[in-house]
Amino acid sequence: MTEHILFLTGKLAERQLCSILAKMQPPFTYTVHELGLKVAALMTTDMVARRLTDTFGATRIILPGRCRGDIEILTQILNIPVERGPEELKDLPMYFGQAAHKYDLSHYQVKIFAEIVDAPNVSIEEIVNRAFYYKSNGADVIDIGCLPSTDFPHMEETIQALKQAGFVVSIDSLDANDLLRGGKAGADYMLSLHESTLWIADEVAATPILIPEKHEDLASLDRAIDKLQRKNRVFIVDPILDPLHFGFTQSIVRYHQVRKKHPEIEMMLGVGNITELTHADTMGMNALLLGICSELDINNILATQVSKHACRAIKEADLARRIMFAAKQQNTLPKHIDAGLMALHESSPYPNQLEDIKDWAAQIKDPSFRIQTSEEGVHIYNRDGFHTATDPFDLFPKLHVENDGGHAFYLGVELARAQIAWQLGKRFTQDQALNWGCASQTTEPTIDLHTFKPAGSTLKKQS
Repeated sequence: MTEHILFLTGKLAERQLCSILAKMQPPFTYTVHELGLKVAALMTTDMVARRLTDTFGATRIILPGRCRGDIEILTQILNIPVERGPEELKDLPMYFGQAAHKYDLSHYQVKIFAEIVDAPNVSIEEIVNRAFYYKSNGADVIDIGCLPSTDFPHMEETIQALKQAGFVVSIDSLDANDLLRGGKAGADYMLSLHESTLWIADEVAATPILIPEKHEDLASLDRAIDKLQRKNRVFIVDPILDPLHFGFTQSIVRYHQVRKKHPEIEMMLGVGNITELTHADTMGMNALLLGICSELDINNILATQVSKHACRAIKEADLARRIMFAAKQQNTLPKHIDAGLMALHESSPYPNQLEDIKDWAAQIKDPSFRIQTSEEGVHIYNRDGFHTATDPFDLFPKLHVENDGGHAFYLGVELARAQIAWQLGKRFTQDQALNWGCASQTTEPTIDLHTFKPAGSTLKKQS
């Protein structure tokens, strides 16, 4: 049975909607119904419930993307599945293309080890606070980073505090004593052991992460792998990712060589050597690095958030691992799965061409300003005129709002957003903040140690 879809819209958008549907030649029949209002974005589900007296034999109803209200209640009232379409009509073909390929981003395969660097110089309370923040951004393991030749008197208490709070913990050091102490204190993982320090794995239960004895000495790594395999010991291997111009390409080759020789072992990639040590936006780096992990079946990464430009690295890696997992499961390219890693640009920044906007503007009969963008620039219009510029300052003299401070302020904010969107190639929607994806700020939580300290514990805050 062919699906019949009812599209509800407003007077101004009706002709454009009909035109887009006709060009789509969709595999369903449809009815377009103007609900008796001028602007579709002002539609509400309550209005639909009151005004829609005929569903035209529809098996599904598509509302404008900006329609407000409870979709579930409307579905119950009409006894027909109801959903919101895209916010922009020009995205309708993509919307129906995606509907056939909905991606579940609740699954992933890569574990994120989030390092708290310079831990010997950080209080227990601050370490726990940062652990909660990292966890909220996707971290699976909290990595306690030690410092060379630096005392860490509160290491054991730190690990105990994290374990009591429910975290999985790794201790990160090249000092044998640090690793031994961390393992005995209850750390779940040890970063990093090599052939000469492999004896530590016999002393504690923590899972060791193995690195070469010397930087590119894969033979020593092979020997360490063989020793632990003969002991039936669980381990993870990290061939070490080098920074750009200091061996990056060769280190990628090294990872490939290790995977080819050991197809079944667990591996780790230290992404921080690229995200931290390259002054470029980190979202693209994380996408590419997690793509490499996906191809090579590397199921663990070590991420850091030290440099200011890398302050969303864990959050970005979390989304990247989910996108790559979904793409791999569906045997598809990592495109049109989720836009959260596209902060600066968008695949379709301008939903309307200049001719479409002018056609829309010609139908406006009220004094309210509308603002839109196209490849040509920023457009603002009402019944009194249509103006285009790439600099909002060129538009202000034409708007005649000098004596209305509130209105001028509002238009200034919206035109500034529109200018930024046009300059970068982002989607602009009036009255909505620009979407920066994973780049937007997340508030760090503050946790009091006493909120999770078990009864009778002697745990003390580190001053």
